[in-house]
Order: sequence, then structure tokens, then C-alpha cells
Amino acid sequence: MNGRLLSMGCASYFPLVHASSERMNQCEQKTVGVTQKTYDLSSEIRGYLSTLNVVRSEVQSEMDSVSARVDRVERELEYLENKIPTQTDIEMEEALLEQQIKAAELDLLKKKAKIKVEKDCSIGLSQIKSLKIVKKAGDTYGSWFKDPSQGSTKVYLLSGISNNTLLEYDSLHSFIESNTTTPVKVLQLPFPWIGTGQLVYNGFLYYHKADTPNQILKVDLLNGTVVDSTLVPGAGRLPVYSLNPNTYLDVAVDELGLWVIHADPEYGGNLVITKLDKGSLAVEYTWDTKCRSRDAEGAFLICGTLYVVYNTRYGGRSTIQCLYDIHDIIHSDESPVMFFPKRYTSHSSIHYHPGDKQLYAWDDGYQTIYKVETHRNDQVTKE
Repeated sequence: MNGRLLSMGCASYFPLVHASSERMNQCEQKTVGVTQKTYDLSSEIRGYLSTLNVVRSEVQSEMDSVSARVDRVERELEYLENKIPTQTDIEMEEALLEQQIKAAELDLLKKKAKIKVEKDCSIGLSQIKSLKIVKKAGDTYGSWFKDPSQGSTKVYLLSGISNNTLLEYDSLHSFIESNTTTPVKVLQLPFPWIGTGQLVYNGFLYYHKADTPNQILKVDLLNGTVVDSTLVPGAGRLPVYSLNPNTYLDVAVDELGLWVIHADPEYGGNLVITKLDKGSLAVEYTWDTKCRSRDAEGAFLICGTLYVVYNTRYGGRSTIQCLYDIHDIIHSDESPVMFFPKRYTSHSSIHYHPGDKQLYAWDDGYQTIYKVETHRNDQVTKE
């Protein structure tokens, strides 16, 4: 019986041990699962914390940048507040500007008075009186003239629109007879010229240097050297006359001295005249005119009055339709249109000789002289 009891006791003991072992295994598996989940959660939290640190750094950087910009704006506002003038400063600046304007106007009046007083120049153009075709020499475009200095009889010719050769003749007669027995002097210039706006004055050639927008050279014809040069302000961006598109600077002379004519796009393409010192080429003064460059073929000055010659691009009868008087005595709207003698052609250059009272023009390859008739300006001045 005891043996049966022992056998029964052992039989009941082993199932208990087996059940306990299974529970222990389950417990261990659950523990491992919880541990894994805890590790995964910890890793996820660490990832979130790392991302949070990055975001916090970016936010901090943005805040620092915004703070720096705010500081800069504050400094700029403070600077502007210090720079903004007070009402008193504005009034003082306006008064100073007004004084400067009055001084400039007074300076202009003085310069005009000086130019007027230097020579008694009170004549104006009445009409183009007569025409004389002297010769046909050279290209379709060119320039010819006499040296207007007192006592000079020399005649000069420049053929074409760009070259470095100047022909010199002792007189008008020698120019006319140059194809026969009279020799011609050929002068080679140190730099080529461009356009047809050249001029000889007191033995010096003034011309627009090729490949430059607005440089005028002064060349001594005795030795062929450049003795001076100048840049004409505002010139070189537009042909001075639309019917002569290769000429950007036109040098002229009258009873008052040396001038240069050009067109300025900033003034609607109208003509601008500049008075130059014949010795130093310094700019004495500049006048903006209301005479347009469109449909113009040439211009000249007489006693400080600009006369602009117009035509058509097909060639026709040249007319003077606009003038500008620096002394404000003659007015364009009060002057009638003046016609050149009846000849339908076009001019590539027109030069006035104050001693001869003649225009030396290049007329489609013909060297032409126009005799002009003048009057005293006080005879037509409005009272």
C-alpha cells in the first residue's frame, strides 16, 4: 500500500513540474518580448530626440539670423534718421541751389556779352545770292574751303569720307588750273579723318579723328604734327546731319571764331553748337538749339547765328529752314525760308568764309561757291 501511495505521489508530481516549466518558458518569452519592445521604443525615442536636437539647432540658427537682421535694420533706420535733413537744412540747400542757378545764369550772360563785345558782329543772312560752279574734282563726297585767316589765299581739298591726305593750292586760280600746269601740294596727315566737317584756320587743320566718337585734332600744316586735341562733350552718338550719315562733327568758323556743330540724342537729335578757343581748343560755351538734324545736309554760322540747310534724301533744292542766334536777336519763327539758287542736287559740306562772304560747298563732286548777301541785324530786330 505504501508502494502504491508512493507511486501515486510521483505520478502527480511530474505533471506539476512540467506545467511549472512551461509557465517559466512562457514567462521568459514574455520577458524577452517586453525587453525587445522596450529596446525598440528606446531606439525610437533616441531617434526622435536626435531629430529634435537638429530642429532645435535649426530654429536657434534662424533665430540668431533674424536677430542679426533686426539689429542691422535698426542700425540702418538709425543711420537714415541721422541722414534725413531737417526742414532748416532743406531750406538752406534750396537757397544754395537758387544761388548757384543765379550764378550760372549770370555767368552765361557774361559769356554771351563777352563774345558779343569781342567783335562788333551785327550782321545776318539775307539771301543766297549767286552760284558759281568752280570745278569737278574728287569723289561724290568731300570738303573744300579757303583758309579764312586774314591775308591767306590758300585753298584746301579733302576728297571722300575718310582718308589721311590733304591737298593744298596756293590760290583759287591755282586750284582751277591744277589739272594743267599748276602743281598741287599733297600733305599726309598723322591720323586719318572721318566725315566732311574739316576746316583750315590760321594754318591749322581741324578735323574729326577717324575711329573716335568725338575727338578733334589740331594739326600744324607747316610740319604735319598734332599740336592739340579735344573731346567734344555729348558728340559722336548721332550724325550731325541725317543726309550726311558719315559726318558726326562739323567744324565751322565765322566772324567770332571757331565752332563745332554736332547732334545730341538727349535733345531729340537737335543740333548743338559749341564755341572753341582756337588756340587751346578749350570749350568756351555750348548752346542747345531747336534745329533738327533730320533731313539736314549742312549748316554754317554767320556772326554767331547758326543757319541749317535742309534737303531731301533724293536731292532737291536746298533751303534754310531753321536758325539759332546765340545773341537772341534773330528768331527762326520770324525769318522766312531761304532758298539756294535753283539747282537740284545735294551738299556733303558747306563752309562759310567770313572775309569773302561766300559759301564753299561740295555739290555731288562739284566744287561750288555761293555768294551770300547780309544785312545789319538791328534793321530786323523787333522793338
